[in-house]
Amino acid sequence: PLAALSSSRFSRSRPPPHERRVRISQATLSRDKQGREFVPFAIDVRYGDNWRENDIIGCAYRATGSLFVKRGESYFPASFLLGADVNAVQGACEIAPPRS
Repeated sequence: PLAALSSSRFSRSRPPPHERRVRISQATLSRDKQGREFVPFAIDVRYGDNWRENDIIGCAYRATGSLFVKRGESYFPASFLLGADVNAVQGACEIAPPRS
């Protein structure tokens, strides 16, 4: 879906990247404050020969498959990238402190 949103060549917006790659940024599962498991990820983009790392940062929840992306200091549902008018989700992708 992100590739389908390519901009017009006459637009002032950033041109679409030549390539994207998704990286899992942590090999182990993390848990949020509600105990739900998630996996952090990053999307890198390539323009020409240069890769720009961490263009999009987010997480995927294992049980539901829900995706969240970071904008500023908050996480939003991934539909935000496709233009959906959604609110930030409190506590999403925030690692819970270790239990003692």
